[in-house]
Amino acid sequence: MPELVAWRGDITRLEVDAIVNAANESLLGGGGVDGAIHRAAGPDLLAACRPLGGCPTGEARTTPGFRLPARWVVHTVGPVWRGGAYGEEALLASCYRNSLAEADRVGARRVAFPAISTGVYGFPSDRAARIAVTTLRETPTQVEQVTLVAFDGGTARLYAELLEARPG
Repeated sequence: MPELVAWRGDITRLEVDAIVNAANESLLGGGGVDGAIHRAAGPDLLAACRPLGGCPTGEARTTPGFRLPARWVVHTVGPVWRGGAYGEEALLASCYRNSLAEADRVGARRVAFPAISTGVYGFPSDRAARIAVTTLRETPTQVEQVTLVAFDGGTARLYAELLEARPG
């Protein structure tokens, strides 16, 4: 199990092996963290994403990080929250598992995750944080450290509380 740490700030500035991008299915950029990562990485990221042909919800794809401090960007597509009766929780957990698998595939040992699906996709932050921490604790991986990146104080507090509560 990797060491899990919470950090509040801009994921594009972290010096880790890989950062996870909360992407849309096209992988061609968007708003929120996706837009910030594309802007920071530069136009080569978009060029690397085009031939991937998109990515289904719950899956992950990897590109180089280009101008980012991180060597790799793992792009994952989180679910849009539609009330919870459409498999959203399982799809979100799949984002974390598949992102770790991609990190393992490229040899990343330090990986940073944003709060996937909690922005415009509307996933409730408390549920998303619990799924993130639980899935990252339970998924076998060679990743040694995961940084859970919060852009806002509320999400940072959720992560801190969950990381203090050890599994029973």
